[in-house]
Amino acid sequence: MLRAYAVTITVTLVGTILGLFLTAMTAYCLSRKDFKWRNTFSFYFFFTTLFSGGLVPWYLLMVNFLHLKDRILALIIPMLFNVFYILVMKSFMSNVPEAIVESAKIDGAGDFRIFIRLIIPLSKPALATIGLFLALGYWNDWYHALLFVSDEKLMPLQYYLYKMLGNMDGMRKAMMESGAVMTTSIPAESLKMAMTIVASGPILITYPFIQKYFVQGMTIGAVKG
Repeated sequence: MLRAYAVTITVTLVGTILGLFLTAMTAYCLSRKDFKWRNTFSFYFFFTTLFSGGLVPWYLLMVNFLHLKDRILALIIPMLFNVFYILVMKSFMSNVPEAIVESAKIDGAGDFRIFIRLIIPLSKPALATIGLFLALGYWNDWYHALLFVSDEKLMPLQYYLYKMLGNMDGMRKAMMESGAVMTTSIPAESLKMAMTIVASGPILITYPFIQKYFVQGMTIGAVKG
C-alpha cells in the first residue's frame, strides 16, 4: 500500500507539473496572433479530438516502439496533453492585454521570458484549475497501469485497490462455489468504504488550498456595479 501511494504521488506530481508547463506553453503559442502557424496547429489539435488511431496501434506504439512497458513513464506520458485543457488555457491567455506583451518586447524581453515572467503569473487561476484537473486525472488513473504495468513495484494506488477488491470478490465467489462453510464474513462493504477514504483523502486535503483561485477565476471579467 505504501509503495502504491509513493508511485501515485510521484506520478501525480511529475505529471501535473509537466502537463501544466506543456499545456501553458502550447496555449501561449496558439494565443499569439503573430504566430504564423497558429491556425495549422489549432486544426491539428482539434482534429485529434475527432479521430484517433485506436487502442491497438496506440498499444503497439507504446510497447514496441517507445518501449514503455513496465516503466513509470507509461503512467505519465499518455496524459500530458489534453486538447480541451489547451483550448481553455488558450481562451484565458487570449484575454491578456496585448499592450503588456508589447511593452515587455520594447524593454528587450524575449518570448520565453515574457511567458515565464508575465503570462504565467497572470494565468494563476487558469493554471490552478487545469492543475487540479490534471492531478485528479493522474490520481484516479488505473487504466494505463492495467495496459502497461505488470510489475507490482510500479502499480499505482488506484490499480492496487482495484486488484485488491477483485481478489476479495474472487475469493468470496470461490468459497461459495466450493460449498465451504464460511465461519467469518468477508468485510466487502467496509473494505470499499476504507478504499474510498484512502483514495480520496489527499485530494480532499489539497482542495482548500487552491479553492481561492477558483473563486478568482470566476470573478475575472465580471460586471461590477
